[in-house]
Amino acid sequence: MDFTFSEDQLLFQDSVRDFLVNEVTPERIRASWETASGRDAALWAQLAELGLTGLTVPEELGGLGMSELDFILLAQECGYVALAEPLVHTALVAVPLLRELGGELAAQWLPRIAAGEAKVIVGLEHNLLVEDAHVADLLLLQRGERILAATPDQVALRHNESVDPSRRLFAVDVAADAAEVASGERAAELATRALDRGALGCAAQALGLAQRMVDMSVQYTSERQQFGQAIGAFQAVKHHMANIAVRLEYARAPVHRAAYSVACAEAVASQAVSHAKLVACEAANLAAKNCIQVHGAMGYTWEVDLHIFMKKAWALANSWGDAGFHKTRVGEHIFAEGAALGAGATFA
Repeated sequence: MDFTFSEDQLLFQDSVRDFLVNEVTPERIRASWETASGRDAALWAQLAELGLTGLTVPEELGGLGMSELDFILLAQECGYVALAEPLVHTALVAVPLLRELGGELAAQWLPRIAAGEAKVIVGLEHNLLVEDAHVADLLLLQRGERILAATPDQVALRHNESVDPSRRLFAVDVAADAAEVASGERAAELATRALDRGALGCAAQALGLAQRMVDMSVQYTSERQQFGQAIGAFQAVKHHMANIAVRLEYARAPVHRAAYSVACAEAVASQAVSHAKLVACEAANLAAKNCIQVHGAMGYTWEVDLHIFMKKAWALANSWGDAGFHKTRVGEHIFAEGAALGAGATFA
């Protein structure tokens, strides 16, 4: 069996990486912090022009009709540049939820999302705060056993600070006249799948963040001189970077496997996603810790770009389920009576 990504998928990843690295610079990220919304309308228009906002929108509604597995490599690149725009949220959470809801709601909003004309944000009760609620044209909100669709005039927002300056978090109060689009068992199932996709997006971005922090640190340690040579030549520094590289490499396969599991709606999708988020966020957190170490005292300063990626990694680790939640899900799967475990059950 061939588990590698296709040549087309890899070429698409390369082209998106080139665009993002050139356009989403640390300077542009810092400039967005000074704006009222923290978001860049021109950048969103560029993403839409490339077709990225409509990647998972069905072709008949103006999109490219791709799956979570197609998008997962691009989500890693979004993490690599610490993209603040809600592209991963759109492709992995909002669009799939609208597809599953279907009907007039999907027909109305999916073409607008694909064209970059509208942003739809999903807020689950598992996340106490909703990111990017202030720029949403439509909010899909879980409230108890219901999912509500609310327009900006039907919500009241209260801003909350985040450790990551690029994030805009809000507590959302919804009006009583917001439309109910799902309830009961169906709403619970939709919320679970949305949670899985949100956690999958966090895991993929964590891979990109970890890789970016390693790349920045390797560059820094090759330039920083001490005792007449680059500090990257010191064994202790090499070990710090090697430990991240090992953890990062072993996290890639679970993330890609989880994307396949979600795309194919496998029964074990939730456990696969939880496994992926745990190992990917652990790799990113280790990268943040070790990369600060090799940067020395400079690593803690606001002026060094490392903190942009470090703080995003910290924030993602507790979004769409923290480590405790995902460890519990994996544990329940492993210790369930009659659990199919081991190599013989891998492809069952």
